[in-house]
Amino acid sequence: MQPDSASSRWQGDAAGGDPKTLRKALGSFATGVTVVTTVTPDGRQVGLTASSFNSVSMDPPLILWSLSERSPNLAAFRDGSHFAVNVLADEQIELCSRFGRPVPDKFDGLDTAAGEGGVPLLPGTVAQFECALEAVYPGGDHLILLGRVLRYRWSDRTPLLFCQGRLGAASPMEPALAG
Repeated sequence: MQPDSASSRWQGDAAGGDPKTLRKALGSFATGVTVVTTVTPDGRQVGLTASSFNSVSMDPPLILWSLSERSPNLAAFRDGSHFAVNVLADEQIELCSRFGRPVPDKFDGLDTAAGEGGVPLLPGTVAQFECALEAVYPGGDHLILLGRVLRYRWSDRTPLLFCQGRLGAASPMEPALAG
């Protein structure tokens, strides 16, 4: 297969195997930024920043996200019964950073609400999806967590985006799809 005529603009051209270049290429796809939260049986709140969130099905209402098998929070999410996906707003970069790095108490000073199963819901987000854990699937060095959406809410705030290793925002222009 011949590369297209725009090949002179490519920053790289590789065939699998190199995680660094694959990550760079995947980073070209802009994603929303979320904080996924849960609560352990002993009541400890757990949360982490994730951009691997996606819709799966409308009927039944299912979403998915993935978590590294090396995550210190793996057991809390894999073995838990519920989780929430909090879609961050463009001005919530501090929350993105707080939940993206090891901090003793990521929820310190946050005014959270309790969602389905007691999961923490973060204030000021663009959308929230409260889910029951439906299934967990192996996915290479990650686990894929499938959630059944039990309750959700949204606003017209501008979402935080992650693309090419940077955070930013994009305001919707015109509806892209009818319906």
